[in-house]
Amino acid sequence: MSCGTRTVLDAVFGPTTNGETFYAPSLVRSLREGMIVLLDRNFAVQALVEAITGTGAHVLVRVKEHRRLPVLQRFPDGSYLSRLGAVAVRVIDCEITVSTSQGRRTGAYRLVTTLTDPHAHPATELIRLYHERWEIETSYLEIKSTILGGRVLRARTPAGVVQEVFALLVTYQILRLAMADATGIRQDIDPDRASFSIALNTARDLIVQAAGVLDGTTIDLIGTIGRRILADLMPDRRIRTRPRVVKRAISKYNARGTVDRTSYKATISIDILTTRAP
Repeated sequence: MSCGTRTVLDAVFGPTTNGETFYAPSLVRSLREGMIVLLDRNFAVQALVEAITGTGAHVLVRVKEHRRLPVLQRFPDGSYLSRLGAVAVRVIDCEITVSTSQGRRTGAYRLVTTLTDPHAHPATELIRLYHERWEIETSYLEIKSTILGGRVLRARTPAGVVQEVFALLVTYQILRLAMADATGIRQDIDPDRASFSIALNTARDLIVQAAGVLDGTTIDLIGTIGRRILADLMPDRRIRTRPRVVKRAISKYNARGTVDRTSYKATISIDILTTRAP
């Protein structure tokens, strides 16, 4: 996914007998110079990082706190130069504190990036950038809950599942492109403010009514979907936090009892650590 617009760059899937790290290398085919790839700890694999950098793209990945990465050079911002296999990387150790009306919580993070120049890419900017990785979770929500409404796939055969998954991705991509076109005409609008639900419901109305069918050679990039999105933009995103909830797949009850599902307004503070021994 593109973090800015949540458009699809590539997708790969298959039997659950193979995990995420098995399928991830197939996505390297869609990377190119100028991209920054955000990865979680599960993908901090030497071979994958080397494959990504081989395309000219950069990497920003979280690794386990105690992963041994030798200090080759210390930088003024507290980060240091190291190596991950054959790739030169920069390591940033930090603590992130999230404060809400319910209290404070501090977590330790170790980030590794191929953006090794601390002047061109300050550590605090990379830490804030890494938070954007969660945009893909919102995309999963829009596909599984907004488009599907929480329903499972209807196909009963492997070939049917492939066809249905790609149909979902195509539908999602068309809506996201329409949203990107609409918000792209206004430099003061962040794509985050476009409502996916409005885009989806407007598209459904147009299909049901057979309205807005193109006639002639003039193409309106904004269109009906875009105009409705721009007429009802969501507020600027505010920092919020919400507990992660674990549920049993066949039960409506939480696996860990009662869980607070409230979203709280939050403030975030970042401290870069310079004394942690790698």
